[in-house]
Order: sequence, then structure tokens, then C-alpha cells
Amino acid sequence: MIKKYKEYLSIFIRYLILILVAIPGLSLFYFIFKPLTLYPSFFLLNLFYDANLLHTTIFIGNLFTGEVVSLEIINACIAGSAYYLLLILNLAIPNIKVKNRIKMLVFAFFSFLIINLIRIFVLSILAVSGSSIFDVTHKVFWYVFSIIFVVGIWFLEVKLFEIKEVPFYSDLAFLFRKSHLSRKAP
Repeated sequence: MIKKYKEYLSIFIRYLILILVAIPGLSLFYFIFKPLTLYPSFFLLNLFYDANLLHTTIFIGNLFTGEVVSLEIINACIAGSAYYLLLILNLAIPNIKVKNRIKMLVFAFFSFLIINLIRIFVLSILAVSGSSIFDVTHKVFWYVFSIIFVVGIWFLEVKLFEIKEVPFYSDLAFLFRKSHLSRKAP
């Protein structure tokens, strides 16, 4: 009897967390990941260039032209929606122990953070060098690779953590099996 209610409680808690995280919107993700994106980006760029940081803008001096390039790290650069999607995918999976779920979330968030830092670094190099392919590369990263990165991280999680369930569907299938709708009419 307790096991039966434990599954219902698991569904309730996981989706309650998703709702509570959704209430402030993406601002929670920006609050957490803005400094985790901004400061490492600045540090990495400062290793190769004369960089200065003011609020959310990194100023980089170009030694060849003497120009200063400003790179503003806006919320879209942080990609809060990608972190939220990874959270949704991770919490929409049933039958995962809390310890493993935490490992999965840390893996997903850390993986995306590293990929995002590399993306910002590559785009910054293109911007500082005045490359003619900056705009198209920026758009390709934004519209194509951001989706590929999230899907790729999710598939890697499925493989590494041996996930057998399907997000949302597995919960809905469980609830349907337990409902009166699944019983055949007399």
C-alpha cells in the first residue's frame, strides 16, 4: 500500500518542483547561471586578450587594430531556457533515486555550461578578429546548435544513466493504468 502511494507522491513532488520553478520564470536560471557564465568567459578571454569586465559587458582590446570590442553577455547568451528544458526532462522521468537524479542534473547543467562557455569563447574570437562569418556563425549557434546541444546532452544522459523511461509518457502511462479509464467497460 505504501509503495502505491509512494509512486503518486513522486509524481506530485516532481511536477510541483517544475511548477514552483516556473513561477519566477527563467529569472531563477539567469540568477544562478549568469555569474557562472560571465566570470569564466571573462577569465578565459582575459587569458588571450587584454579584457576588462564592466557589469555584463566584456571589453577586449584588439592588438592589431587598436580597437576595443565590447561583448555584452545578455540573458539569451546564458540560455536559461536550455537549463529549464534540461530540468524538465530530468524531472519528468519516474523511478530515479534522488541521489541519481541530482547526479543527472549536475551532469546536464555542467555539460551545458561548458558547451556554452566554449560557444561564447569561439564567438568572441570571431568578433574580436572582425571575422566576416561572425553573424552567420552566431545565428547558426543560436538557432541550430543550441537545440542540438540540449538534445545531445539528454541522449548522453539516457545512455550514461541507463534511463529506461520516457519523459512525461511514463508518468501518464502509470496514471492511466491506475485509473478507471484503463478498465474495460462491462
